[in-house]
Amino acid sequence: MIKKILTSILFLFILSNFSYSNETNCSEFKKFSVNFIKCKGNLVKNKTISASKNFVEDTKNYQKEEWTEQKDKLKKIKEKVLE
Repeated sequence: MIKKILTSILFLFILSNFSYSNETNCSEFKKFSVNFIKCKGNLVKNKTISASKNFVEDTKNYQKEEWTEQKDKLKKIKEKVLE
């Protein structure tokens, strides 16, 4: 029973290491090296791009929601005028 528990715990640790492998780790470089600065710059760039994409998508969704009522009102007015 203990062997099964230890085996399952070991298996979980192995899987958790693979799940974190996609993250960029800049600590493997020296602090003032060119590679460290490039690594940190790429991290900042990627976070900025993702944040701006989220902002743009949120703005588009907000505008769609706000303008749907106005578009409906305009359609009703057009129908009344054309009748």
